[in-house]
Amino acid sequence: MTQSPTRPGNTEVTVAVCQIAPRVGDPGGNQLRIRAAVETAAGRGAQIVVLPELSNSGYVFSGPDELRASAEPLDGPTLREWKALAARHRLVITGGFAELGEDGRVHNSAALVDPTGLRATYRKAHLWNLEKTYGFIPGEAPPPVVDTVYGRIGLMVCYDLEFPEWVRLAALEGAQLLCGPVNWPLYPRPDGERPGEIVRVQADAAVNRMYVAVADRTGTERGQDWLGGSVVVDADGYPVTSLSLGQEAILTATIDLAVARDKAISERNDVHGDRRPALYTPAPEERS
Repeated sequence: MTQSPTRPGNTEVTVAVCQIAPRVGDPGGNQLRIRAAVETAAGRGAQIVVLPELSNSGYVFSGPDELRASAEPLDGPTLREWKALAARHRLVITGGFAELGEDGRVHNSAALVDPTGLRATYRKAHLWNLEKTYGFIPGEAPPPVVDTVYGRIGLMVCYDLEFPEWVRLAALEGAQLLCGPVNWPLYPRPDGERPGEIVRVQADAAVNRMYVAVADRTGTERGQDWLGGSVVVDADGYPVTSLSLGQEAILTATIDLAVARDKAISERNDVHGDRRPALYTPAPEERS
């Protein structure tokens, strides 16, 4: 992919997570929702914009045929639009889309674009629930980490964030900010408790000392309610945006990506330097 120029001397960047309500069977409407969200974010000073999972297509498909009809190749209208928006507003845009691969298979994918064009694509490796029956094919490649003008940005999708080993791969590749397009279904939780999905993202950030920006969707689609839990989390694991659960919203935060280069948590502890990988894999005779 094309390399972006560096931006010496300034490590602060404004990140926006866009909580919108895509709809199955409405590609034109979804494109308008995305465009409006990105332009609103840019107007608020955002330089990095994160969109939800499957933002071009919606999520609750009737079956494989409807999914396939919603999927697009990499040169389709969704990524063409994102590239144009990135160039017009000088943005990095990450988001999820239904990808039709060159081999005809369909993937739950994400892309990162900047003013130079398409920088990376990623296919969700850990499929959630009905995604396995809709006909999505899981990806096999590790999460990409891309050098951008603002810093090193990693990319993965929704359920991937619940696998610490997978998140660690991006962290060890030097990701300062991990962007996660998600669609989090609304589930019951005890009164007063923060949604578990957000807690897990906070843990991802804290144990790797990197920022995490998650864009969730909202609304009700074919009877499924969505959490709407978009959040930006700092390198200590604390949210730096307020929650707007269940509402359409554009949430922004200005963060200093240089902080994520420092993995120290005490005078003598480093969350990466203290790892002992040889202890984490059982010897062959211990495996069952």
